[in-house]
Amino acid sequence: MGQQGTARSTPSAGARRGKKTATEYVRLTEPMVRENGVLKATTWEHALDVAAEGFRRNIAASGPNATGIFSCSKSTNEVNYAAQKLARIAFGSHNIDSCNRT
Repeated sequence: MGQQGTARSTPSAGARRGKKTATEYVRLTEPMVRENGVLKATTWEHALDVAAEGFRRNIAASGPNATGIFSCSKSTNEVNYAAQKLARIAFGSHNIDSCNRT
């Protein structure tokens, strides 16, 4: 038996309070799309096509300013640059914000 208070002999504080560990959660292993109100497993190609169509439909109905990007200030400059390019070029929107004010 290990020493009292070591990681090997006592459960973590979260486990003592009944919290689930990362291995106890059911995780998605493949992309899913909603068809007729029901989530169904699909391929990445189909899932991305469905997402792109949703953006196209939203922009056609409400204009490009109906979309936007929320980026993370803790990401690299390159990731934030790619996000603003996506918003401006793909969506035609200048709506991009980050969480650096929180």
